[in-house]
Amino acid sequence: MSEPAERLMSVDEFLQWAAAREGKFELHDGRPVAMSPERVRHAGAKTEAAFALREAIRRAGLPCRAYVDGITVRARRDRAFVPDVLVVCPPPPPDAVEIDNPLIVIEVLSPSTEERDYSLKLEAYLSLPSLAHYLILDPVRRVVIHHARQDGARAATRIYHAGPLSLEPPGLQIDAEDLFEPESPA
Repeated sequence: MSEPAERLMSVDEFLQWAAAREGKFELHDGRPVAMSPERVRHAGAKTEAAFALREAIRRAGLPCRAYVDGITVRARRDRAFVPDVLVVCPPPPPDAVEIDNPLIVIEVLSPSTEERDYSLKLEAYLSLPSLAHYLILDPVRRVVIHHARQDGARAATRIYHAGPLSLEPPGLQIDAEDLFEPESPA
């Protein structure tokens, strides 16, 4: 006897399903995926990136907000991700659980997510019309991989170890090093 077919979820079904559960989940091609516990290095990079973006937004005087973790981004009907950091302009309503127009998305690499961050999420995030920048942070090598869209098309990927990083639009200037925790003295 064959197994019954697995029922795949839409993002709307997933959001309702996930709201009734402990922990964090994403929706990958209609299937809920539990998010792994984070390492300190991952949480530190995520926090520093959010702070750096928040300060850059303040300096630029822009009507944007940086959010760290927890807000779902609908990538298509059967995909929804919870990026480590995102920037949206203007800010969403305070009760929103979903952002459909992120301008900047950041994912911090970890052993369990690296393949998805470079493939599934890269494709999905860059398919969003609002997205201008997808940054992948490697906290071990302290490298920023910057995927940018220019004039509606995907531009060349740039890699930063340090130095100025221009996020245009919306007009933010940050130093790549500010996206990571300060290095401990040896």
